[in-house]
Amino acid sequence: MPNSKVRAAILGATGYGGVELIRFLLNHPNVEIGMVLSSSNAGAPIAEGYPHLNQIVLERLEAIDVDVIKQKADVIFLAAPHGVSTELTPQLLDAGLKVIDVSGDYRLKNGEIYEKWYKHKPADPAYLEKSVYGLCEVFGDDVHGADLIANPGCYPTATTLALVPLVKAGWIDNNSIIVDAKTGVSGAGRGLGLTYHFSEINENMLAYKVNKHQHTPEIEQVLTQVGGGEDITITFTAHLIPITRGILATCYATLSEKRTEEEVFELFRQFYEGRRFVRIREKGKYPATKEVLGSNYCDIGISVDERTNRVTVVSVIDNLVKGAAGQAVQNLNLMMGWDETTGLQLSPVYP
Repeated sequence: MPNSKVRAAILGATGYGGVELIRFLLNHPNVEIGMVLSSSNAGAPIAEGYPHLNQIVLERLEAIDVDVIKQKADVIFLAAPHGVSTELTPQLLDAGLKVIDVSGDYRLKNGEIYEKWYKHKPADPAYLEKSVYGLCEVFGDDVHGADLIANPGCYPTATTLALVPLVKAGWIDNNSIIVDAKTGVSGAGRGLGLTYHFSEINENMLAYKVNKHQHTPEIEQVLTQVGGGEDITITFTAHLIPITRGILATCYATLSEKRTEEEVFELFRQFYEGRRFVRIREKGKYPATKEVLGSNYCDIGISVDERTNRVTVVSVIDNLVKGAAGQAVQNLNLMMGWDETTGLQLSPVYP
C-alpha cells in the first residue's frame, strides 16, 4: 500500500506467539497494529496479561468480528489454537483480508492426513488449495502476492532447513533420515499442564509424542516436495528440556555416495547464499540455542562421518521467532514485496 502503512490484526494476541508478533510489528517501519484480538479476554488491556507491555501497547483486546476486522486491518495473523483458522480463514479471505496462519490448519495439503494427526476437521479443500507454505528460504518465491500463507511449524522449520539442501541435491538415502529434536517449554503455550510445572521439568528432560508428533507429516511433505515427489518418511522424536525457548534439532542421514565434509559444506553455503537468516557455522563448530535467542536466525552446523558414511546436521532456532512470529513477519515482507529482513534485523539476546 503506497504512502501508508499496512494495518495488521493479531488474533491470539495473548499467546506467546501472538505477543512476539506484537514485539516485532511494533518495530516494523511499514506496519501499524490495527487491533489485537482474543476470544477469551475481550475488553481487557493487553498489558493486563503481559505487564511488560505497560505504556507500550495501550490497545484493549477485541472480540472476533469479521466486519470490524476488515475495517481496521489489511492483513491478519492467526496465532490461535489449531481448528480455529479452519473455520475463520474463509470468512477473512472473502472479506478481502490477507491471512498469515501461524497454526497448523493450512500446512498439510492432504485433509485426511491433517485429520489423522491433528484430530480436527480439515479445512475446505478450495481454500486449502489457495494456501502457500511459507518456508521462506525454500518457497519464498511462491509467497509473493499470496493471500493465504501457512506459516511453518517450529520443529519443521528447524528440521527442514537442516535437510532440504541434502534432499534436493539427492545426496542422501531418503529412507535413512532420523531427527532428534529438543524444545523449551514455551512451545507448549501459556496454558497450564502438569508436565510444564517448574518442579516437573526442572533438572529433567523427556521424550513425548514418540512416533506420533503432528509435525512429522509436515516435515515429510516438505522433503517429499523438494525431493521430486518420491514419498519420504522419517523417524522424528521430540524432547522437552528445561529451557524457556529454543529448538535444537540433530538430523542424521546416510549419504547416497561418498562425500567429503567440504563438499557438504559447500552445498549448504551455495544453497543458502544470500539468505540472511540462515547462518552456516565453520567446520567443527556447532550452534547452541542461546546463540539465536530472540532472533529470526537459524544456525546450522554440519559434520560428515567418513567411517559410517553418515551426515549429521545440527540446527537451532528460537521456537517463538523463526519457529513462529519472526517467520510470520518474514512472510508478510515477502507477501508485500518488501525486503524480507524488514523489521527483523534484531541481533540475538545474549547471554
